[in-house]
Amino acid sequence: MKAVIYARYSSDNQREESIEGQIRECTAFAEKNGVTILRHYIDRAFSAKTDNRPEFQNMVKDSGRRLFDMVIVWKLDRFARNRYDSARYKATLKKNGVKVVSATEVISDGAEGIILEGVLEGYAEYYSADLSEKVVRGMTENALKSKYNGDTLPIGYTIDSQQYFQLDPLTAPFVLEAFKRYAEGATMKEIRDYLNQQGVKNTRGQSLTYNSVQHLLNNRRYIGEYTYRDIVVPEGIPAIVPQDLFDRVQERLAKNKKAPARYKAEEDYLLTSKLFCGYCGAYLCGESGTSHTGNTHRYYKCVSVKKKRQECHKKSVRKEWIEDLVVNATMKMVMDDKAIEAIVSMPMELQDRENVNLPLYEQQLREADIAIQNLLNAIQQGILTKSTKGRLEELEATKEELETRIACEKLAKPKISAEFMTFWLHRFRKLDVRQKSHRKMLIDTFINAIFVYDDKMVITFNHKEGIDTITFDDLKASPAAEKTGSDLDCLTAPCRDDDFDTKVSRLSSLLF
Repeated sequence: MKAVIYARYSSDNQREESIEGQIRECTAFAEKNGVTILRHYIDRAFSAKTDNRPEFQNMVKDSGRRLFDMVIVWKLDRFARNRYDSARYKATLKKNGVKVVSATEVISDGAEGIILEGVLEGYAEYYSADLSEKVVRGMTENALKSKYNGDTLPIGYTIDSQQYFQLDPLTAPFVLEAFKRYAEGATMKEIRDYLNQQGVKNTRGQSLTYNSVQHLLNNRRYIGEYTYRDIVVPEGIPAIVPQDLFDRVQERLAKNKKAPARYKAEEDYLLTSKLFCGYCGAYLCGESGTSHTGNTHRYYKCVSVKKKRQECHKKSVRKEWIEDLVVNATMKMVMDDKAIEAIVSMPMELQDRENVNLPLYEQQLREADIAIQNLLNAIQQGILTKSTKGRLEELEATKEELETRIACEKLAKPKISAEFMTFWLHRFRKLDVRQKSHRKMLIDTFINAIFVYDDKMVITFNHKEGIDTITFDDLKASPAAEKTGSDLDCLTAPCRDDDFDTKVSRLSSLLF
């Protein structure tokens, strides 16, 4: 029998030591019953009330490969505390020929065992629900008294010995200053930089981020309001920010929320970190500007030109124009069966190169099978001695050991087939290049780097010999280029009377 161990602890009053204890008892159970352990699946700080546990799901998925016969748990409540999930996943494992066994709960295989297992699972679910009710009841009592309930502590507060909120004299002034600066016109980025310069850290001791500042400015606890679930206690904790200042900040936040966010500007530029100047090698960053007509134009500009670090004559490139060219070139490559074969060959070679043990074990297993078959043929012909019998037992033991090693290797490093990789890559052929998310997925997956010159563009894809060069001469001379403006600068506004499909078909006809 081959088995895996599943161990878990939740976030309530359990630590890493409980995992060691579970594995120790499960291992002892396996040794006592002559079961070979292939792998441990461990979920740390995950509740068993739901099935949203990464290693648990990996274990269920791996059972379909039929490499093990048993899942050993310390107790059944480690597997699930929900009878529906328990029955559902046990049925899935049973379908795959795998049985769930408790190392510490003696459950027979007869009818009485079914009843006992149901009782244990029902008690686990009852215990979980009862514990949840007790926790909520206790936290509700704390909330009515405005006591700390164990959630994330806001910057600017400390907790006293009686679990009440108190002002932190070191960080509370910085919170008030952050509100004042934002009300006076500072950006969240500027406030973030200011707080980090002052050494203000979050509760985990890490530097503040943009989202940290946004959450800070929205936190109503700073005006003294204590909340827990549906309980709201005005003036339940000491206030750091006056009500009028907090209201002004909320008005400005609401106003800025309707405007395009500065920090999201880079997301619109799909080629960021992949587009480079062909002359100086610097990357091209996204920029935008507004013309006298009020229209916004976006383009990519060489960083060397922008910051005047060195002499570089590279012109700016219109964003829509260059992105359309790259997307079309990438889709052309995706539609090429030879290119797909070249991409698939790379992970296949890498798998064979990385996993040197598995091919060796498989070869040794084949040799053992041949040797066993030769001995069996000899026995059938009447040749049976003590050495023959001993050699046969030795080969059988070797075969069993090799099968165990192969199963362990396959569980540790599952091998992806060429057929699966080809199927996965063919799904990119169905992408809708009009959708921004699909365009981004296409570029992130296949593009390694793009070098732009004034007369051509060189695209390097993420596979061997994956290089495509596109010249701009045909585009410059075409009537379409005259209508849409220069192909390498953004002085002319994008054409507004053509939809995306028309642009794509025009570029396709020019390039391909």
